[in-house]
Amino acid sequence: MSMDRVFKALADKSRRRLLDLLHAENGRTLGELCEHLDMTRQAVTKHLLVLEEANLVTVVWRGREKLHYLNPVPLHEIYERWIGKFEQQRLRALHDLKTKLEDS
Repeated sequence: MSMDRVFKALADKSRRRLLDLLHAENGRTLGELCEHLDMTRQAVTKHLLVLEEANLVTVVWRGREKLHYLNPVPLHEIYERWIGKFEQQRLRALHDLKTKLEDS
């Protein structure tokens, strides 16, 4: 799976919101996801397709119902490849500095 697709999918705040919703409660239908978003059903469907293509969301059919599940594997791969290389203390220090500079 191309990491480019994962990063492209994560670049959009609506798609990140969908991932947050699935993290909070996995196995949601399109209708359930739409209840929490201020966009058309068609727009949500398009965002879900991008997430599926990036392998961040998987679907399971239960009868006529299509359930969407968060697939954390690509996120873990990002963590392992880039984030995990850094020590937690260094990340915390950089985050604290960034926060202070932004608040100034």
